[in-house]
Amino acid sequence: MAPRCRQGATFAAVFAAIIVNALSNFFPLGGANIGEIANTVFADVKITPANYAFAIWGLIYVGLIGFSFYQARPKLRFDPSLRQTAYGVIGACLCQIAWVFAFQLRYFWLSVLLMVGILACLIGAYRASHRAQPPARQRRWLLQIPISLYLSWITVATVVNVASALVASGWGQWTLAATTWTILMVIVSALIAAVVTTQYKDATFPAVTIWALIAIALRATNPASISLVASGLAAVLGLLTLWLNLPKPKPAP
Repeated sequence: MAPRCRQGATFAAVFAAIIVNALSNFFPLGGANIGEIANTVFADVKITPANYAFAIWGLIYVGLIGFSFYQARPKLRFDPSLRQTAYGVIGACLCQIAWVFAFQLRYFWLSVLLMVGILACLIGAYRASHRAQPPARQRRWLLQIPISLYLSWITVATVVNVASALVASGWGQWTLAATTWTILMVIVSALIAAVVTTQYKDATFPAVTIWALIAIALRATNPASISLVASGLAAVLGLLTLWLNLPKPKPAP
């Protein structure tokens, strides 16, 4: 794809994803929007965060809009890491648009496949965005942080999406209790965030996961074990992130 076309396609894909998501709340396919399906069909999915947590999409979209304008600059047209990041964002936005339709039409396993597609695209975009080290402040705020926000939330959303599809299929949880599976999935989400922040010294990724874990803890109060594990992991992850990202004192000469 020609550089100018890629820049325009990135801009179009981001705004198309935002518009489709907004319209899906006002004119939902099948009569129920995403939030209503989550709170009715999947009311018993214990790993679903409290409703307020989904407000993070506003921050994600603001970041993506900033990224869209940033990557559209003529002087960045041939930046290789930015080019690969843009392709990942385009793919993620297109998959997200398709996901909205699949989920609202209740093709839940198709929505899982599309969510995995979003995740794969964003992993590629995230890795490309971190190739320039150390990044300038503007590049960090308009490139790395928006992608990190998006990827971290989609990582948690993928776990929730899989759990929801399993519930919709009447899955028996392999004889393990729903509480046990929920705790295992919460631990996996926290471990992923811990690995990312350790490898990339990225405070944004774990911050989003902490946001999700607290929301899960506030919603999943019965039984209390889920809430305790989620809140405990959020605290541990917060301490790890602070320790890894605080400036270290320079050794004495």
